[in-house]
Formats: sequence, structure tokens, C-alpha cells
Amino acid sequence: MKKTLLVLLISAVSCAGFAQTTGNYNYSLAARAFTLMQMPKVLNESNAYTLVSAPINGFMFKFNDNQISYRINGSYYNKSKNFYNNCENCEAANGKLVDYAFKIGFEKNLSYSRIQPYFGIDLGYRSNHFRGTLDNRNTLKAMALSASSTSQMQNVEASKTGLVLSPLVGLKINIIDQVSFFAEANLDYFYSYERQDMISQDVNNTRTLNKYYKSEFLFNPVSVGIQIHLGGN
Repeated sequence: MKKTLLVLLISAVSCAGFAQTTGNYNYSLAARAFTLMQMPKVLNESNAYTLVSAPINGFMFKFNDNQISYRINGSYYNKSKNFYNNCENCEAANGKLVDYAFKIGFEKNLSYSRIQPYFGIDLGYRSNHFRGTLDNRNTLKAMALSASSTSQMQNVEASKTGLVLSPLVGLKINIIDQVSFFAEANLDYFYSYERQDMISQDVNNTRTLNKYYKSEFLFNPVSVGIQIHLGGN
């Protein structure tokens, strides 16, 4: 009896360990169902480390080659954004934020089992664009602006475009041969050209234009989704 149970246990482990995986399919299509991520800093945003959630914000296409997959992926985010510029008692910003990225890279599986940890890296282009208004909240400054007949409200347009490099780690679970769930985390290194264009709502429409080159690290702790595997070998 004990020998029979031992043989059954070894057989079950062997089946799980050598189950058919994504390496048996030529390519995969994936959708990101939910992402928790850190956005690039807008202007002098006082609390730029807040994480934002984004449902169904990206898709991915992968070419599979055994334990290595070459990936092409894109993401898109379009929501309203409110924040304090410099400090809570300085300026309040209100507007729309649009962020998108296109990346290519690879990932390497660490096992052939149905539960597959993996690591990889992506390289690509990212654009981050905010358009809205900037309203003064400093009472002393408000008095000075009123005395000089200068408007307290400004139209603002701030954009960042540039290179993004993203090392990543993740985990895939193959529930059946053609379908798997995945969860991954990554750290974005974003090197960008930034443009800040502000126009005061006064009689002269005073314009201020600033340009910078900046770099920042953005932590994206979790992204989960589903993959469909096609083109069996």
C-alpha cells in the first residue's frame, strides 16, 4: 500500500513538473487587467510618490522560444489629475494626464513547470502629458498679484518624452495549456526631455516657458493579467 502511494505521488509530481508550458507555443497574446504604478512627476508636484491604479491599461505580444520570450508591449493611461504644486499652501493644479509607452524586450522563465517565475528587461519610449490650470493658494502672493492686476490663475501644459528602461520580475501560472495568469513588478528608469508652458489669465497673457532634461526612477509594484498561447509547435 505504501509503495503504491509513493508511486502515485512521484507520478503526480512528475506530471506537474513536466507539464506542457508556454514554450510549446509559438507566440502569446496578453492583456494587463490591473496595474498599480508610479507616474512621472508633473511640474514640482509635492507628493509625486503616490501610486495610481489603472484597469485594463496595456497589451503585449510575445514570441516564445523555449524558456525565452521576446516581448512587444504598450500601455495607455488617461485620467484627471489634481495635485499641489511645490506645497499645499502654494498652488493647486487641476487637469488631465495622458501617459503612454511602447517597449520591446525579453523575459526568461526559470522553470518548465506550471508555476513559472521569470525575469527580464524592456526598453522603449514613454510620453507623459498634463494639461490643465494652476491656481494660487498663497494669500500673501494673492494680495501682491491683486495689487499688480495680475491673474492668480494660469493655464499650464507640461510634458515629458524620452527613453525608459525597465528591469522586471514576475510569475506565471499555467491553469491550462493555452491560458495562463501572470503577475509582475518592474522599476522604470525614465530619462526625459521636459517642457513646461504656463500662460497667465491676465490682460497680457504672460507666458513662461521652461525646458529641462531630467531622469527619475518609477516603481510599479504589481501588474496582473492573462495570456493566451497560440501556434502550437
